[in-house]
Amino acid sequence: MSDARPAQVADAVCSRAGCRAAAQWRIDWRNPRIHAEDRRKTWVACDEHVGYLREFLAARDFPVSVAPLAPTEAAR
Repeated sequence: MSDARPAQVADAVCSRAGCRAAAQWRIDWRNPRIHAEDRRKTWVACDEHVGYLREFLAARDFPVSVAPLAPTEAAR
């Protein structure tokens, strides 16, 4: 079965240091001490590291949201 995802999504690599796995998730976050309310940063994650990266950010009290990585969002 072929992967029907656009190239940008298929080429997205997990943001976890040392991981080269394909990303399946997007993690949007901001550091409220230095980012304005409308400023967000995005990491992408594989299935194995999505929980680790979310917890890493949440432990620092950063607002975090996790969603599947969608084709229209991969070019960010």
